[in-house]
Order: sequence, then structure tokens, then C-alpha cells
Amino acid sequence: MSDNGFVDKAKGEVKENVGKVVGDTKTQSEGMVDKAVGGVKDVVHDMSNAIDGAVDSIKKKFHN
Repeated sequence: MSDNGFVDKAKGEVKENVGKVVGDTKTQSEGMVDKAVGGVKDVVHDMSNAIDGAVDSIKKKFHN
């Protein structure tokens, strides 16, 4: 089972905020990247679900 980006986004949020608090721009930047990766994973997951739904719909039309 995939986390669909949730873990990356959560980890990124923590890193970004820690980086801001301690003044570590590298950690802050890493957090921003992690959040972006999580967002991409969410989009890919949503697209995959949409494609699966479309394929199932087409299969049903041909089997009826």
C-alpha cells in the first residue's frame, strides 16, 4: 500500500519549519522539495485511479 505522498508532505513540512526556526536554509529547502515530491505522488496516484476507472468503464461497455 502506498502512502500517496502523505508521508513526504508531512516530513517536508516538519523539515521546512525546523529549517526556518533554526535558520538552516538547506534543511528548509529539503523540506520544500519533500513537500513537492509528495504532491507529485498525489497527482500520479489520482491519475492512475482515473485511468483505472476509465479502463474499467470501457471494459464494461464491451462486455455488455
